[in-house]
Amino acid sequence: MTALTLRGFGLSARLPWRLIAVNAFLMVCVLTLAGLGLFRGAYPITSQDIWTTITGDSDPILSMIVLEYRLPRLATALGVGLALGLAGEMIQTLLRNPLASPDIIGFSAGASGGAVLSIVLLGSTAMVAPGALVGGLLAASLVLALSWRRGVSPGQLILTGIGIILTLGVMTDLMMTRLDTTSAADAVKWLVGSLAAPTWQEAGLLWVGLALLVPLALLHQFTLSRTALEEDLAVSLGMRVTRWRVMTLLLAVSLVALAVATTGPLPFVAFVAGPIAHGLNGAPRPSLVTAALVGAFVVLCADAASQSLPAALALPAGVFTALVGAPVLLTVLLMSAKRDRL
Repeated sequence: MTALTLRGFGLSARLPWRLIAVNAFLMVCVLTLAGLGLFRGAYPITSQDIWTTITGDSDPILSMIVLEYRLPRLATALGVGLALGLAGEMIQTLLRNPLASPDIIGFSAGASGGAVLSIVLLGSTAMVAPGALVGGLLAASLVLALSWRRGVSPGQLILTGIGIILTLGVMTDLMMTRLDTTSAADAVKWLVGSLAAPTWQEAGLLWVGLALLVPLALLHQFTLSRTALEEDLAVSLGMRVTRWRVMTLLLAVSLVALAVATTGPLPFVAFVAGPIAHGLNGAPRPSLVTAALVGAFVVLCADAASQSLPAALALPAGVFTALVGAPVLLTVLLMSAKRDRL
């Protein structure tokens, strides 16, 4: 038997054993990294310290470090990784292009620009989350409007997204020149991406958003695999291709905006999650759960790397995700060029 068949409520699903094994392995890796994150930092903490903190018997300093700093940071890293991995796989499957991701078609740039604009207008970070969400949705709407040719054309969508990124980059740079030193320092997080000092309020909003969006994305997987077919074939199967493509884009941009509103953009996480997930599963079909777990693993690794450097050399997590993503991007480009020559 090569797959596990699940039946219930008039539905059935076949899960390959390899898919189950890969997801279980990734889950263990993610939970292990998250657990080790509790012990990582300048202040040494033991397993006994963690236990006393949970039971409420620890001193105030230890409780503050574990409960107010390390736990919300890990919860934020985990949630942002899940959101970006899921969004990246949805976009790449929809556009049938491993080079496509929210970073490339302008969603992340729109969310970042919206976050910076809210700081420019209000002089504080109080409305960054709504600003990022509105910016991401406006960028997605603009990309859709400019690339619409009697429906959503994947190729036109990517080209339009690249143009939007360049335009938004210039506009964001101009907005940064209008900020004072303090506000500009606050805005940098939403340009580079950082997991430094998140709060429980930010982590809570992130996970509330995930609780609403992730089930919708997973329920959308069956339709997603069919909207990714050639348009004529999908239409012949009775699919309303344009409607489902727009719905997929809205789900993806909401996940990206949710992540960017919390930590700023973490480059290439959404891009690398899909190809790695497909490589592990060995299957061409959408791998939403696997991609989400890969995204969480990449972000947790980037967070661990950012904390491993001395304080004087500390770099934000976004720098490390870029260091991982750039070689993957070059590899995908070389493989695509090799396939074209064959």
